Amino acid sequence: MTLFPNLFSGNMVFMTQVNVPIYDPAESKSKRDQLYLTPSAIKHIKKILAKQVREKCFRLSVKRSGCSGFAYVVDYVDSFHSEDLKFSIDNDLDVFVDQASFPILRGVCIDYMQKGLNGTLKFINPNQTAACGCGESFSIEEK
Repeated sequence: MTLFPNLFSGNMVFMTQVNVPIYDPAESKSKRDQLYLTPSAIKHIKKILAKQVREKCFRLSVKRSGCSGFAYVVDYVDSFHSEDLKFSIDNDLDVFVDQASFPILRGVCIDYMQKGLNGTLKFINPNQTAACGCGESFSIEEK
């Protein structure tokens, strides 16, 4: 477990750290080559998957969208793409990430926030440089 600051409440939360294959072999392996999920995100994703009839995989990607450039895409699917990167969170949960999206998602922290009756996955992305006012899209420094 890794201690990671919860940027939304100012508290510290424990997170599961997962190592993934290096996307660019020329780069050295670092913390940016990892994906983080808080215990509340893991619990939420497992709960959603348990209710699904066919969809047993959690898949994450990004798409060009909105006023800032990119939006997160969360899919609960029955299978993953062969080129997806697999993150084994624990014995009961694998997260699949679109390989083309990984440079944008590298180092992301996924948290689950509950406010009243509503809950949402929150993405804390070290690559994000700005977000639109409504929070639906974000931008990165493109190289």
